[in-house]
Amino acid sequence: MAERYAIYHAPGVTGSLWEKASTWLGRDAATGDPFDGPVAGINRDRLLNLTQSANRYGFHATIKAPMALVGGAQPEDLHAALQAFSAQHEPVDMGRMTLALIDGFIALVPAQQSEALQDFAAHVVETFEPFRAPMSIKDRAARVARGLTPRQEELLDGYGYPYVFEEFQLHMTLTDRLDAADRDELFAAATTWFGPLLDQPMLLDRLTLFEEPERGRPFIRTAEFPLGAVR
Repeated sequence: MAERYAIYHAPGVTGSLWEKASTWLGRDAATGDPFDGPVAGINRDRLLNLTQSANRYGFHATIKAPMALVGGAQPEDLHAALQAFSAQHEPVDMGRMTLALIDGFIALVPAQQSEALQDFAAHVVETFEPFRAPMSIKDRAARVARGLTPRQEELLDGYGYPYVFEEFQLHMTLTDRLDAADRDELFAAATTWFGPLLDQPMLLDRLTLFEEPERGRPFIRTAEFPLGAVR
């Protein structure tokens, strides 16, 4: 299969955070609709240039990173497993969110990441690992070339992604990696744009399946799996 599937958390499509984040990134990953015009004083063309990767992946927090399905596994199998898993787990409090710089890019992150959130993410990673096809040599080399610690390289080899378990930090990416010349202005604009939402506590209340229909194409938000759907 050419497709890749990612198990993310994304806020509800009718909520203010999804609407504001999609407008900021210039694309709604659920509908495919583009957004024009400036945001918080930043010209759209410039903002698109500084959010190309974030735009392609769509607004989300990574739980299980994009993966091709292992031979024999079908998308409907993944859907069924996500439905069963989500029904058996309650929403997780993410607390208040804040804006942060992570390795040069701007993201929304929990002001304080809880042990419960980290444990839930680890459970997702382990539960859905049997669906993941092995990483290609080319993809592994590209990831290692970005610079990893020995532990991160071990996690990459074991789970196809280096930022899991104790390396996990929930983040919702808003830009690509920024030069120092752009960083302060974009951070100020993001503070203005997202500021009204930052005092509201947030729940990780669903797992959301995103699909990359072909390598390099924009990811599409395809399915919702509310947590605690069955009692």
